Amino acid sequence: MEIIKTVRDMQNFSESLRLRGKRIAFVPTMGYFHNGHLELMKEGKKRSDCLVTSIYVNPTQFGPGEDLDKYPRDFERDERLSRDVGVDVIFYPPNSQMYPENYQTYVNVENVTDNLCGLTRPVHFRGVATVCAKLFNIVKPHVTIFGRKDFQQLVVIKRMVTDLNMDIEVVGMPTVRESDGLAMSSRNAYLKEDERESALSLSRSLRLAGSLYDQGQCDAGVIIKKVKDFIGKHPGTRIDYVKICDVETMKDVERLERKSVLALAVWVGAPRLIDNYVFGENK
Repeated sequence: MEIIKTVRDMQNFSESLRLRGKRIAFVPTMGYFHNGHLELMKEGKKRSDCLVTSIYVNPTQFGPGEDLDKYPRDFERDERLSRDVGVDVIFYPPNSQMYPENYQTYVNVENVTDNLCGLTRPVHFRGVATVCAKLFNIVKPHVTIFGRKDFQQLVVIKRMVTDLNMDIEVVGMPTVRESDGLAMSSRNAYLKEDERESALSLSRSLRLAGSLYDQGQCDAGVIIKKVKDFIGKHPGTRIDYVKICDVETMKDVERLERKSVLALAVWVGAPRLIDNYVFGENK
């Protein structure tokens, strides 16, 4: 496994593979790996001759007062896990490589970023789209693998790739969960022992919503109220949003007549956790 730290070295490495007809898969991450990351890497391994992952805590997707400085980091552990799962290259750039002096170009994906996290984290998706566009130009992958836990992020990346005619296949993989149902997240490390039960209210509320839908409930407002009431009963929870949206436009829906996603973001103590459920799809 190689560790590459400069943009030019990464571009040269990828170009040499492409010239030899090799297929590159790419898993972009901010590090502090959990099994969710590793499942994405395993999928990338299946789809390529060379698997590249990036470890970069991207400052432009964090707003004022968010957890950029506290975001968990452990490169030695990430390096070991990467080797174990068969990663061929870790791209591990410093900020000076990604955002050099006088940097001033950003990517804005409109409309699908207007709701959910785009409302409460107004700079977030500009940062996500920008860093992913840069990483795609640096790593030059044929296919990139994302988790569906952050459903809106996946929609944003697919929209950007389509709109900017990027020659990349974007694959979304199912959310990986702990044995108790909690969606795996690097931010789970922030949870205190007594907050774990409250954190489980997210996945349990999704099951509640799915059960209501399976029983014939198609009124989004009714489902949202029951989900909010359920989460609100758990100590230490504070809801950022609970919404049901069209899976393509990310616009709120009143009735579940087209494919729709229940997306939620909830503070449990200090960490802000997200999860989602696509109606009629997850069982």
